[in-house]
Amino acid sequence: MISRLLMSVSQNEVERTSERTKIGLAGAIKSGHIPHVAPLGYKHEYKRLVIDYSTKDIVVRIFDLYYNGYSYQKISNLFNEEKVLGKDNWRDSTIQTILENEIYKGDFIHGKRTKHPTYYEDVVEPIISKEMWSDCQVQKKKNSRSYQRTLTYLYLQKLKCPKCNRILGGKATTKKNGNAYFYYYCNDCKIEFKEKVINDYVNQFISELVEYDSVVNQFFLPMIKQKFYEPREQLEKEIKEQNNKLERIKKAYINGVFELKEYNEEKKIVENAINELESKLEITDYTEELKFTPKDILLKRDIDFIDKVKLNKEYQARTKMWKDYTRQEQAELIMKYVDDIELALVGNEVIVKQINFRDSICKPCQELYDNGYIDTTKPMILGNVLGSVRFSNYLPEEEVGKIIMRLRQYYDVHYTEATYYVDKQMFYFNFAEDNSAIVRVFPLKDYYKLDPEGKMETYEFGILYINEEDKFQMQEIDTAFDYIPDETNDSVIYTKEPIPISVGVKPVKFCEEMQEETN
Repeated sequence: MISRLLMSVSQNEVERTSERTKIGLAGAIKSGHIPHVAPLGYKHEYKRLVIDYSTKDIVVRIFDLYYNGYSYQKISNLFNEEKVLGKDNWRDSTIQTILENEIYKGDFIHGKRTKHPTYYEDVVEPIISKEMWSDCQVQKKKNSRSYQRTLTYLYLQKLKCPKCNRILGGKATTKKNGNAYFYYYCNDCKIEFKEKVINDYVNQFISELVEYDSVVNQFFLPMIKQKFYEPREQLEKEIKEQNNKLERIKKAYINGVFELKEYNEEKKIVENAINELESKLEITDYTEELKFTPKDILLKRDIDFIDKVKLNKEYQARTKMWKDYTRQEQAELIMKYVDDIELALVGNEVIVKQINFRDSICKPCQELYDNGYIDTTKPMILGNVLGSVRFSNYLPEEEVGKIIMRLRQYYDVHYTEATYYVDKQMFYFNFAEDNSAIVRVFPLKDYYKLDPEGKMETYEFGILYINEEDKFQMQEIDTAFDYIPDETNDSVIYTKEPIPISVGVKPVKFCEEMQEETN
């Protein structure tokens, strides 16, 4: 009895100790103390896993390449050719391990190979977004070799059979004149239809998609993200650490720890990391000098719309339209933004039911829209004519005023107000201009908060518009396409005469040439 009692007490103590250890480990993991070797892109600092800014961009690049259709093998071959990190032994298994590691989206799984793993969310600072990580997991099937084709299919892996929900295959026929005609089919359900069915639906909004892609790829968002994700203090600290590491390598070589060949290899890796960090620091300095904000995105879209009306010939010559894209470029754009396309059967006809966009695209766009910094196009009936109008969300009056004054540095932009009747879904304008064009419509109050249930009878909206006879204010037309007015310039000169005026501007896109011009 005593023996059994002692064993019971001992077992109880073991279980309590185990429980305390698990609780302590869970607490440590939640605070960023990850009990593993730091993966590429991270390092241990005071026992916590933090981002290693000297290698972070390699991880970002791996995810970007895979997201855009590169296979594990193709990425590893590319890295071996470029000798990334001074290595030529990159393996496809290494790339796969990185892409499947939850740590890069900020999460951690303890006991991943056991029967009862524990999942911890948001325990470290992420290198990539959760949406991007999820997209890359979905991408696995799309990157497999069985889907490599000699012809380019715009919607391959995006379409599912409306009957059995399986991924549709693609085929093409080439006529004597050299034109190729593409089809999608399901062998099991004997369904086949032309690609034109999808094209006719997609063409309704493809110009908006191309426009948004242009905004994403322009200077603003990359610079804003650069400034947010790579703060100056962190970069300076990392450069200091890499310089200290370089000194340690030198001392080790002097003390005979390294051979000359090994020393040169290690030295080159560290020096490359320092150069990369210093380059990022220069860009961050330049970003802070320019002071780019999300308001610049809305301003640029306003200017683009006006340019399309006022300088249409120049706009068409400078802007790449959907028709100007090669078929491969069109497929890449659809791959980048579209998650899948839902189909339905009406009798024997296949129709498009819905297009689902990737979360990694929709989420940041929605955040910008909610905050009033990007617009959307909404249908509108003007008299008996069906048209559309650019609509943006609520911004405080002070911010709206600044955007208008910045626009007036380039164009005679006019402002008026209109009443919107909620029940009738109708605007009543207090102006009637024969040759005017509405630039953008926006609410004067935050009606999403004031009237979430839509019980108010009327809303008040602000309207920006231009007249046909208004002239471009700048001496050089290039200004309207390559620059935007600088927010810090408060000396607005407002005139209808096309005379030279001095305006502080920011370059739309960043490159070394522009940096030299600005300096």
